[in-house]
Order: sequence, then C-alpha cells, then structure tokens
Amino acid sequence: MNKYHISVLLIAVTALLSGCDQSSQDPNVMLSEGQKDPIKQLEITSKIDRSKFGYQQTFYVPIYSDIYTDRDNRKVLLSATLSVRNTTLKKSLYINKIDYYDTHGTFLKSYLNKPIELPAMGTLNYIVEKEEDKGGSGANFIIEVEGIDDTVTPVIEAVMIGNFSNKAFAFTTQGTPVIH
Repeated sequence: MNKYHISVLLIAVTALLSGCDQSSQDPNVMLSEGQKDPIKQLEITSKIDRSKFGYQQTFYVPIYSDIYTDRDNRKVLLSATLSVRNTTLKKSLYINKIDYYDTHGTFLKSYLNKPIELPAMGTLNYIVEKEEDKGGSGANFIIEVEGIDDTVTPVIEAVMIGNFSNKAFAFTTQGTPVIH
C-alpha cells in the first residue's frame, strides 16, 4: 500500500471515529424520553433565590459496581440505577451535587455541571453501566439537596442488577443522611 492510500485510510478512520457520538451510546440518553440526558434536562437556567431555602442535606448512597460470588473470589459486575425522588406534591427539590467515589474514597466523577431542579413528584433516575467497574464493591454517591423547608425530604435509593451463571439477581440500597 502506498503513502497516498494509507493517508486516505487514516483520514477515513479518523472521520468515522470522530463522528461517533458518545451520548448516543449512553443508556441514560438512549432510554430517556426524547433521547436527551436527564440531568441536562433538569439543569437550572434561571436565577434561584436560595435565601428562602430552609432545608439542606447531604446523603451517602452505597453503590456496588461488583460483588464477590463464591470462595474462588469471582467478581460479578453489576449495573446500578441511582434514583432521587421528590416526594412533595407542590414543591421543587434542588440537587446541587451528585459525586461518585470508589471503594477507597477516591473521587471519580461529578455528574452535575450545574444545579438541577427536580419538580414536585419528579424522579431522576441515572444508570451506572455494568462496564463502569472503577467504583468497586464499596462505590458510593454523595448527593447534596436543598429546598424551601424540610417537607422536601427526598427518597434516594439505588438498585443493582447482575447475573451469575444462569441466575439473575437484584437488590437495593438506601441513601443515608450525612451528619456534618
């Protein structure tokens, strides 16, 4: 193959790879209504008067990226869905932080670029794919929320799903308030 053909091939491969949209492969986008990032859809675009907020809380949410299955220490990778639910009928919940940490407490990723507003009775579900195994068996989220008053207390859970051999399983964890 001459240099011209190699150059054309490299340009074609580069164009092909640069055309791949990562967000089109993100299950949070693919599985949402309108194929849009659920977090970006909730980002606050107007000014909010936080001086009227009387409730603020930080939650710790355990996530399991993997678990051990037997005495041979085989790991099974798990997918996880983080669910933040606003349980009020008329008031918004504001989420200022969704940060992801690994088993050793090392910060891995922040899921928010801007605060988001979760409307009354709204739910934010966010998927951590099975292939994202950096978190380990002790992965966790730190989530900071606030609202008008303490009636805006959210329900925060995670659902992990996995399979081993010919068996599938699922389990949940609950968000726990962090005492500062």
